[in-house]
Amino acid sequence: MENRICKLFGIEFPIIQGGMVWCSGWRLASAVSNAGGLGLIGAGSMHPDNLRHHIRSCREALIPGRTFGVNVPLLYPQIEEIMNIIEEEKVPIVFTSAGSPKKWTPFLKERGVVVAHVVSSSAFAVKCQEAGVDAVVAEGFEAGGHNGREETTTFCLIPAVREAISIPLIAAGGVSSRASYNAAFVLGADGVQIGTRFALCSESSAHESFKEYCRGLPEGGTRLLLKKLAPARLVENDFSKAVAEAENRGASAEELRELLGKGRAKRGIFEGDLSQGELEIGQAATMIRHPETVADIFADLTR
Repeated sequence: MENRICKLFGIEFPIIQGGMVWCSGWRLASAVSNAGGLGLIGAGSMHPDNLRHHIRSCREALIPGRTFGVNVPLLYPQIEEIMNIIEEEKVPIVFTSAGSPKKWTPFLKERGVVVAHVVSSSAFAVKCQEAGVDAVVAEGFEAGGHNGREETTTFCLIPAVREAISIPLIAAGGVSSRASYNAAFVLGADGVQIGTRFALCSESSAHESFKEYCRGLPEGGTRLLLKKLAPARLVENDFSKAVAEAENRGASAEELRELLGKGRAKRGIFEGDLSQGELEIGQAATMIRHPETVADIFADLTR
């Protein structure tokens, strides 16, 4: 398929796998890239040394001619060390998120890295274009994990961002089926970024209990919570109910931070604690009912 995203990243299909915490290790990233898309390693849940291991393992698993990237949350506490590893390991593509792209985009571009940044509004998309990024990922309210405070849905966000910028645009949030994949292009996107469907596939590093629990969730089975901290879409369980109750009674940010604690997402997604873990997944989980591989997903989307 010939389009701007395929040309920019050197891939066969304009399909990017989201760099999700505790899901997007080298096995998932290399499988997506080998299938003709762009696989991303999720640095947000990795210590620097572990990230280096995943980068090297992914590169070794790639078919010659395929490429990969790394997703980097810019608020990561060891961001300088992460960026140095990306430079040392000659990572070709970086998707940044959760912060301003102004500081690190020049650093990456000077080293020949292709840069995309994730946004939740057209205003921020314009700022990204001005900062010199090569592409923008516009992520709608339907997405899993950390989400925009604007709560703009993908159907409204993509046309608005398309009108505001001229650089390549990648649609994210609720894209999971062949129908939503095709709809993204009609709305004005040049490519798609898919998170939830890849998070629940066989190659994802998420715990099998988490995958089974999330497949076929009922409508309304996720909620956007923790708005006083960093809004996150969570599956309903004992932990998310406690968060919702705290927010309903007007809990402060400090109270919510204490309730969240440390390692809550790892506990839920990676270790499979379905009661007290932080279970992050998108609304598209309602449409995913059976186990599948990366090859199954590409066969469905590109047939």
